[in-house]
Amino acid sequence: MKEIRIHARAGQGAITTASLLGYAYFLKGACPYAFPSFGAARMGAPMNAFVRVDSKPVRLRSQIYEPDYVIIVDHTLMRGYNCFSGLKEDGVAIINSREEAVEVPKVKAKQKVFVVPANEIALKYIGKPLGNTALLGAFCAATGELTLDNLIEAIKHRFSAKLQEANVKAAQEGFDFVKSKIKR
Repeated sequence: MKEIRIHARAGQGAITTASLLGYAYFLKGACPYAFPSFGAARMGAPMNAFVRVDSKPVRLRSQIYEPDYVIIVDHTLMRGYNCFSGLKEDGVAIINSREEAVEVPKVKAKQKVFVVPANEIALKYIGKPLGNTALLGAFCAATGELTLDNLIEAIKHRFSAKLQEANVKAAQEGFDFVKSKIKR
């Protein structure tokens, strides 16, 4: 079973991110389970979304404490929370930020961290700083868990017309950004 934890603030699209990721895994033939967790339901409050995926139906319904992957939609959460808590020995973290704007914590030798300017990518294509699809494109490139085609098909299922095209372009650029950072 693979587990993904998403850190965001309410209103930043973390639930949509988890749903898109879950649907992309479903299209791949896996059995995903995506769900949110939040306290006070107010805009801007810290919250999490989670995705579990396996080859058989997922029955576990608890939060994820030892994720394989972490997606940090809002890097300012790293100031007050240990977003890397429990990240597995060979885990991958993807942070939405410009490299100069975030201090990446020290990680274990096999862990990988990618800082992706997803909001800037989203502004270019979508016109709003909602970098979720760019982060998911980065996730595909960084983990190899999904193909970009799986993600694009999920985006096309979720969004219509103009938003569909813009989100596909954002996902492609997030994917390309991480691919350019991976050492061959």
